Amino acid sequence: MAAEVLVVEDEDDVRRLVRVLLERAGHAVREASNGVEALRLLQVSTPDLVVLDVTMPELDGWQTLERIRDLTEVPVLMLTARAGELDKVRGLKGGADDYVTKPFGRQELLARVEALLRRTSGPPEVRPAYRDAIVMVDYVSREVTVGGRPVQLTPLEFKLLSAFVRHPNETLARDRLLELVWGDTEGFGGDQVKLYVGYLRRKLGWDAAAPSPIETVRGFGYRYRPPAE
Repeated sequence: MAAEVLVVEDEDDVRRLVRVLLERAGHAVREASNGVEALRLLQVSTPDLVVLDVTMPELDGWQTLERIRDLTEVPVLMLTARAGELDKVRGLKGGADDYVTKPFGRQELLARVEALLRRTSGPPEVRPAYRDAIVMVDYVSREVTVGGRPVQLTPLEFKLLSAFVRHPNETLARDRLLELVWGDTEGFGGDQVKLYVGYLRRKLGWDAAAPSPIETVRGFGYRYRPPAE
């Protein structure tokens, strides 16, 4: 099947090789030499698949993958010289769909690309920025405003807020938040979630003097109620 593939790789020779292989297989290819450029291209048009290198300047592959997952569920094939099991696990837990180690076999790369494309039912959509009466979350720039006031969040706080606003009015158990934000329930517990929910509320200005849209549901978890106009 013909598809559009975005190849994100800072090494010119490797990027050209992947492009030639994919074009010979009938696919259309767009190129980016770093993660920042890749995210800009994703805003313009969502490809059917992303081939993403790990070691890059500006944004590395892990950071780029995290931001891609904020935007879209497009299939991502990680491409890296790191063959260790922990690196593979990190990529898969971070939202990658498959992993190819350099130096790669040409047929193996094409086979993995085709396998991912077969699992894709259609072109994925890029998520727009989230907005309600008070909160704005821009997934591309990672900017957050509350009542028009910019708020600086850590990467983990940003992921926690994103988990809440993507599930409005839904009670999220602590284990569910650990999966969505930390990517794992092992080694973490409810106290970790409680601690960071408190951090997030304070950063956003939702303390005792300003009731928080992030509600505590006793015995269950937390729920985000979008503020009314």
